[in-house]
Amino acid sequence: MKKLLHKKIVILVLALAIFFSTTAFKTDFFEIAKQIEIFTTLFKELNMNYVDDTNPGDLMDTAIKSMLNDLDPYTQFYNEQDVEASRINNAGDYTGIGAKVLTLEDKLVIIEPYKNYAADKAGLKAGDEIIKVDNVVVSDFKDDAANLLQGAAGTEVNITYKRQGKTNTVKITRESLDIKAVPHYSMVDDKTGYIVLRKFNEKASTETLGALRALKNQGATQLILDLRGNPGGLLNEAVNVTNIFVPKDQLVVTTKSKVKKYNKTYYTKRDAVDTEIPLVVLIDGRSASASEIVSGALQDMDRAVVVGARSFGKGLVQRPKPLTYGTQMKITISRYYTPSGRCIQALDYWNRDENGKATRVKKENYNAFKTRNGRPVFDGGGVQPDIEVESSKQTPITKAILNENLVFNFATNYYYNNNVEDLKGFELSESDYKSFKNYLKTTGFNFETKTEEALNDALSVATEEGLESIINSEYNNLSATLQAYKTNAIDGNKLQLKSLLTDEIIRRYFYSEGLYTYYTANNPEIKKALSVLNNPKQYASILR
Repeated sequence: MKKLLHKKIVILVLALAIFFSTTAFKTDFFEIAKQIEIFTTLFKELNMNYVDDTNPGDLMDTAIKSMLNDLDPYTQFYNEQDVEASRINNAGDYTGIGAKVLTLEDKLVIIEPYKNYAADKAGLKAGDEIIKVDNVVVSDFKDDAANLLQGAAGTEVNITYKRQGKTNTVKITRESLDIKAVPHYSMVDDKTGYIVLRKFNEKASTETLGALRALKNQGATQLILDLRGNPGGLLNEAVNVTNIFVPKDQLVVTTKSKVKKYNKTYYTKRDAVDTEIPLVVLIDGRSASASEIVSGALQDMDRAVVVGARSFGKGLVQRPKPLTYGTQMKITISRYYTPSGRCIQALDYWNRDENGKATRVKKENYNAFKTRNGRPVFDGGGVQPDIEVESSKQTPITKAILNENLVFNFATNYYYNNNVEDLKGFELSESDYKSFKNYLKTTGFNFETKTEEALNDALSVATEEGLESIINSEYNNLSATLQAYKTNAIDGNKLQLKSLLTDEIIRRYFYSEGLYTYYTANNPEIKKALSVLNNPKQYASILR
């Protein structure tokens, strides 16, 4: 018995010796243990002694989120519902009412009912505001109310919603929905295939490959791969999609971390399907993460011409870590680097400004890298397209209008006051655009430019120093000039705003499928891609 006890003690001592000898323990463990003990005692005393009743769950939720807010926005805590939502997003399997939904403070807004699925068959439309799910009032629900719409296939749910001022209730039977990574592919002309890749879930490479083969059977000898608006997803699927167009054993992406086991290199593992087909990749400011791995790798290998607007600039990699009680944490573990060695992370979350906002890497601090053919490419600010389409870049005023859902709301009103039957021939008229400008006025839309923000800060400082009377006249002149700029900016961004309005309106009548069809005939980025593909000399010269 003594020998057994002695053996256990020796093993325990050896284990502790190994644990205590690690660098992480030496540098961090005492401080971590100290802070956890402080927090535990604080949390206990607060809940026991605070003058009013407290909700420990809410307090802890706030504490966790506040702690993580000081890091990057991709390091997140997931409760049980969030874990399931993440699984659905990655797997592409979903059971619910079959609609894309926006969660607002007091309601859920239908962004798009998926064609021929439950919500669509029940008559729900984009713009409908869900205020009650069964007996649960959305405004009273503290978690993500969109979870209320999910449930087992075949179960029923009563939806109470507002439409154009009227309240309605409808019963919907939930059903399974296959969320496609490739929602559309078609021939743009007799030799050009077009593939829309909207997310990098587990089906991304399989569906992209299937689309490519189908298009080649239809006669495609050149290809447009559309990654616009694609927020990313699974890193290994980004590698697999790249592998469709480049040979086996090619470096696609490298990840670097402070934890050695997360330092990895990802190479293509299979023979390519087509290494020769001329390829244009479309990106914009909402193309992020895995989209940037694909577009950046194909650009670095001189395998594709990239067209559109600079991508989002997310060069950070996350990994899920299971926690207790079915919860989970997604932690940023590393940065990724394209084959040329560049990291395209645009925002610096570790050196924030005086307002606590992440700072953007300045252009003068970009570093130059070389593609295989020696073309210069740069880090620090997303993937820069080889050919930039001016209308693809969102200006500050366009972003402000979109962030307030004003394009979406105008399209809702337009749908109920107009009839559109001709998809390919649709064009937003001048009177329609004038109506949109008038609508902006009725909403009281106003946005503050960074210049205005700085100007107001300067006036506050001047007031503290008693100098406001001296600079007041100049301040008023500058303020009036900025207001005039903002008024003119609506017309200055007319082309882009009309394009955004057109897209949203077409989606109301013809769903996303109709919008992709409209794109093939009218979209400026696709037109630019076609002009490059149809000019082999230009295509080759760009890649040289």
